[in-house]
Formats: sequence, C-alpha cells, structure tokens
Amino acid sequence: QVQLVESGGGLVRPGDSLRLSCAASGGTFTTLTFGWFRQGPGKERELVASIISSGPTNYADSVKGRFTISRDNAKNTVYLQMNSLKPEDTAVYYCNTNPAKKNYWGQGTQVTVSS
Repeated sequence: QVQLVESGGGLVRPGDSLRLSCAASGGTFTTLTFGWFRQGPGKERELVASIISSGPTNYADSVKGRFTISRDNAKNTVYLQMNSLKPEDTAVYYCNTNPAKKNYWGQGTQVTVSS
C-alpha cells in the first residue's frame, strides 16, 4: 500500500507561483513513477506532469515552460513548482503513482488562480 498526501495549494493571483508537495509512504519511493494530475470545474482529470524513477520528466503542453516536477528521494516527496499561474490552472491537483498497475491517489489540494 502506498499513501500519498498533497499540500501547498491555495488562492493566488494570475502570474503568481505555488509549489505543491506530495509526501509518499508505504512503498519503495526510489522505484516509483509519479504523476501530478488536475481536475478543473466541469472538466475531466488530466495529467499535468510526470517523473520516472530515474528522473526524466514529461509535461502537458498547457504547462510546459511554467511547471516543473521534481523529486527528493531522501524526503520521499515529489514537488510541482508552478510559475506564471493562469486562471485556467484552477483545479484540484492530485498526486498519483501506479506500481504494478495499481493506482494510488492522494486526497487532492485545491489551487485557485483569480484576480
């Protein structure tokens, strides 16, 4: 069993930055691939960024150049640095991992971008 706990969301203005954290426990962190997903109002959940165990990353086109996913293996934590936030980034952000094709999700953290 893997437990994921997100934190760091909040209400910010367009152009601001936020850093989300996802603390993982119960698995072998260094072997896990992680993804950050988001679900905006009335929208389907979408993959925003992912990072595999060895470090390479992937991003949705909508966030390339603005968001950065990273991991700290010593702290069992995955981060999502979000810069130049836009109102369309408003969503609940979820951390995910799927070892052996079993999905684990955190509870989500709300990010609201509004002037």
